Amino acid sequence: MKDTLFVMALKQEAMGLLEPLGADVLYTGIGKVNAAHALTRELTLRRYEGRLPARVVNLGTAGSRCFRTGDLIACHQFIQRDMDVTPLGFAHGETPYESIPSMLDVPVLFADLKSGICCSGDSFVTGDLAMDCQVLDMEAYALAKVCHLEAMPFAAVKYITDGADAEAAEHWPERLRHAAEAFAGFVHSRFTV
Repeated sequence: MKDTLFVMALKQEAMGLLEPLGADVLYTGIGKVNAAHALTRELTLRRYEGRLPARVVNLGTAGSRCFRTGDLIACHQFIQRDMDVTPLGFAHGETPYESIPSMLDVPVLFADLKSGICCSGDSFVTGDLAMDCQVLDMEAYALAKVCHLEAMPFAAVKYITDGADAEAAEHWPERLRHAAEAFAGFVHSRFTV
């Protein structure tokens, strides 16, 4: 576990259950900018100090319209759902004039979990979307892109708290304790001896 840096948006998603297991956790704050900044800064510091992790694993809550509440989903494909330059002829999710693909793929690390494509954006989804998304969060794409640019192995596991619908804002805070317990069980079973 000492070779893994766990990255989460909020302490509320872990509720203090991961650090007692020996997990090295970076909390970034909500959204793509906060996530990208915090992880880039942390990796830069660790590179300077000669203690880069072997991998980064993002744990976080998410909404979904195709997975059930309480599911743990391993994401290995990531799209930036709020990048929309379609009026200029680019595909939804595509960053113009960039060589990096609009869908980032990472190797499958947790093959026994259900898998889904994670669509990240700086909005909490409670209604219609312009793109078809399986897992909706606010940070994973940014974290995956930082790891892609830094040649750092990356994986993400999301706990489904809500249906990304009109009740999502009510259900998300109610299910944080369940998410934290699921993440603690996941970390304990996969990363401790």
